[in-house]
Amino acid sequence: MNGYIRAPEVRVVAPDGEQIGVKKLAEALWLAEQLDMDLVEVAPTAKPPVCKIMDYGKFKYEQSVREREARKNQTRTVIKETRLTPRIADHDFDMQARRTAEWLAEGDKVKVTVRFRGRERERPEYGERVLRRLFATVEEMAQIEQAPSLEGRQMVMTLAPLRNRPKAEAEPAAEVAEEANTE
Repeated sequence: MNGYIRAPEVRVVAPDGEQIGVKKLAEALWLAEQLDMDLVEVAPTAKPPVCKIMDYGKFKYEQSVREREARKNQTRTVIKETRLTPRIADHDFDMQARRTAEWLAEGDKVKVTVRFRGRERERPEYGERVLRRLFATVEEMAQIEQAPSLEGRQMVMTLAPLRNRPKAEAEPAAEVAEEANTE
């Protein structure tokens, strides 16, 4: 910026984006000073380097506002966790399935863990059966992001919510069903 530019000649761009042309550095600095603005090097690797006449303070402020807006519109990925056992009771399973469905509906990912204790470790297929059963109950709103895998004393599966479910496909099917009922 301004006095820190080291190239002897620069290509100058006006504040409105119009090309002024290749000028000596001193002449470009004089032009910027006459407009009460700064000369900012925007493409230092070009031959000759490209410099734009602009209000640098205003530029930095607008850039920080854009970054703030981008951060505000970002969504954070939240991973919730639910724990099951291979010999879980039906009611307990239903409660965990309902909670998992709520989390998926909110747009959160769910890490489902089956913890094995004692001799349960000899039968990992029981844990996988529980995980597959849970996925079957929430299948219409989730997809498997990480398949069931055994990690030490526990089996882990990660579910992600379905994004942009095709509603347009579901509506014609409902219309066809209505037409069949009316005939």
